[in-house]
Amino acid sequence: MFIKMIEDNYKQRGLRNKLVKKLLEKGILDGRVLDAIGKVPRHAFFDDALLNHAYEDKAFPIGEGQTISQPFTVAFQSEKLKIKPGDKVLEIGTGSGYQAAVLLEMGAKVYTIEYNRKLYERTRDFLPQLSYQPYFFFGDGSKGIPAKAPYDKIIVTAGAPVVPKALTDQLAEGGILLIPVGDRERQKMVRITKVKGELKKEEFDSFAFVPLLGEQGWK
Repeated sequence: MFIKMIEDNYKQRGLRNKLVKKLLEKGILDGRVLDAIGKVPRHAFFDDALLNHAYEDKAFPIGEGQTISQPFTVAFQSEKLKIKPGDKVLEIGTGSGYQAAVLLEMGAKVYTIEYNRKLYERTRDFLPQLSYQPYFFFGDGSKGIPAKAPYDKIIVTAGAPVVPKALTDQLAEGGILLIPVGDRERQKMVRITKVKGELKKEEFDSFAFVPLLGEQGWK
């Protein structure tokens, strides 16, 4: 297993504080989200060649055709999920593990599933080095993880053509599913809340995510 040397110095903490202020200016108001962003060492998720860009509010490639999400997107999704400490959260698309780390900092119990085996193995080995311990799964996230359902919150970090029924079926009563839905280029952020067995739908801003692959995603 590859062990990465991780340093979190004064300069990096200062850059994180600047990032938090930028997110506040862009409309992220949940103090718990901002605190979590301020604690997760985003630079640890970057290769040396991109290290100087770690605290820019941009997405960057992480290999395998995937990206580490823009901090604003991570903060936006985390805020719209209305995370409470102890929430059981299913994350569809582990990717770099950055979103999972933010959710863990907010006190969630995180189950995360990744479709790409190389990314799954890399993040499964890396994230615990930062003392973040979600439950890792490899497989088709469009089908969720029914064996561990129901979930208080489900977050999808890839763009879907439709809302997978498998995911709404795995929501607990009062639970929230947050998912970008649209075509391969652009998606609307959709929040679905299960109320007395009915699904209440809300739409927010447009985003650009990598495609959700799988049986109930893009083929």
